[in-house]
Amino acid sequence: MEPEKSLPEPGRSEPGRPEGCLVVAVRLPVRIVVLLLVLPVRMVWDALVVGGRFLNDTVLRPAGRALLWAGRVLLVWPLVGLWRYVLVPLARALAWLGNVLVVVPLVWTYRWVLTPVGHALLWAGRGVWAGLEWLYASVLAPIGRGCVWVLRGIGAGLAALGGWGYAGAAWLVRYLLVVPALWVYRWVLTPVGHALLWVGRGVGFVLYWGARGIGFCLYWVVRVLVVLPAAALWRWVLVPVGSVLAFVGREVWDALGHAWRIAGRISLAVGRFLATLVRWTFVEPARWVYRSVLTPVGHAVRDAVLRPCAEAGRAVGRATRQALASARESVRQARADVRRMLFGEPRKREAVARREPRAAETRTLGSSTTALTKD
Repeated sequence: MEPEKSLPEPGRSEPGRPEGCLVVAVRLPVRIVVLLLVLPVRMVWDALVVGGRFLNDTVLRPAGRALLWAGRVLLVWPLVGLWRYVLVPLARALAWLGNVLVVVPLVWTYRWVLTPVGHALLWAGRGVWAGLEWLYASVLAPIGRGCVWVLRGIGAGLAALGGWGYAGAAWLVRYLLVVPALWVYRWVLTPVGHALLWVGRGVGFVLYWGARGIGFCLYWVVRVLVVLPAAALWRWVLVPVGSVLAFVGREVWDALGHAWRIAGRISLAVGRFLATLVRWTFVEPARWVYRSVLTPVGHAVRDAVLRPCAEAGRAVGRATRQALASARESVRQARADVRRMLFGEPRKREAVARREPRAAETRTLGSSTTALTKD
């Protein structure tokens, strides 16, 4: 709990917010009542916060670290070992087998079987296409041109024979179909279409002005029956009520803020009082007992009992180590004596000539140690 900022005086208004005596008279009882209601909540909240921090520091955090370590030992390390020493070698072995058993045979098949077969098929396809082109250019095209020429000759002959019949058929079609159709379109369909268009314009004019009049009437009906009452309700009822409720809510919110801060200070004072009481009731007596009673007793026990016991233990250990060392040396000597009685003295090593020159034969500026330049 940290100390809060300085609180404004109850009768002083905040800057930019004009207030009167009625507001102050309403605010003071509200803040007193809210403080009485909020103070127990704030004290319970502070107690829960302190208990939660203590629980987090003493129980939850060590338990979380223990669970983290257990999860690392039971899950992470086995999974890492499984991945590193099982899955990765297995995957590499499978990749090698796939390369040897699948990729290499497929590459060999593509290079030495499919590629030559494809080249052969391409060469054969090119030959077949060249043959087809030659067949089209040398055989089919001349035959087609000859057929077209024959058909053109036959068509020209038929046109020369049937010219008079074609002119008669055209005259009959013109005077039996075209001329009557034009007359019906000009003297029947056009007037009927104009009449229908005039009737449609009249009906549209009537419908337009009728819909406009009905809309005007509905506009005034809705305005008089809905809009004006709603505007009056909003202006004369909802806005004042909303202003009052906003003022009350703002005052209650400010009162809650002030009460929460004041309750925090009271809770801080109560907490400090309880901490001081616990300190002088339990902590300081326990510290005095530890410092004035237990520490001298412990020092006396250490100097009178523990240190002599430790010195005696170290002396016994040194004697034991010396006895064991002498026993090992005796056993080693006995084994050497038995080996000499059974197998004789060990063979001495022959002295090997040193490769480095001796001190008297060192190389100098006036002499040499080589065989060629030696005196």
